[in-house]
Amino acid sequence: MEQELQLVRRAQSGDTGAFAQLYEGVYQDLYRFALYVLKHPQDAQDVVSDTVTDAFAQIGELRKTEAFRAWIFRILSNKCKRKLKEYATRPEELTPELLEHLGKSGMDEHAAVRSLFFELPSEERMIIAMHLFCGYSSKEIGKLLDLNENTVRSKESRGIKKMVEKYWK
Repeated sequence: MEQELQLVRRAQSGDTGAFAQLYEGVYQDLYRFALYVLKHPQDAQDVVSDTVTDAFAQIGELRKTEAFRAWIFRILSNKCKRKLKEYATRPEELTPELLEHLGKSGMDEHAAVRSLFFELPSEERMIIAMHLFCGYSSKEIGKLLDLNENTVRSKESRGIKKMVEKYWK
C-alpha cells in the first residue's frame, strides 16, 4: 500500500513510469470488472483504455492519494454505464453467431442484473464490484474507500439485497 501511495505521488508529479506501474497493478481488476459488466472483450478493453487515459490526464486532481483504486474504479464504472446506454441505443447486427451466443448465455438475465447493478448508489456499486469482480476483502475495500470494515459488509449486503428484491418483483 505504501509503495502504491509513493507511485501515485510520483505520477502526480509527472512521472509517467510511476503511472505505468500503477496501471500494471490495477489493469487485471479493471478489465475483469469491465468484462463482467459489458460482456464484450473488445468493449471492455476499450473502456479500460479510455479509463486509464482519463486517469493519467487527471491524476494531478486526485486529492486523496490513498483513494487511487476507488477513484479509477469510479471512472471505469461511469464509462461502463455510458457504454451500456450506447448498447441500448445502437442497433446490433444480428449475426448467427450473436444469436447463438444470446441463446446460450441468457443475455436477458445478464442485462437485467447489469441494469439492477447500475441502479445501486455508486458506493454500494463500487463495494460489490471490488469484492465480487476483483476479489478484494472487506478490510481492503474499507482501506481503499476510507470506510469501516463492518460498514463495507453492510453496504455490500444491502446492495445485493436491493438487487435480489428488484429482480424477483
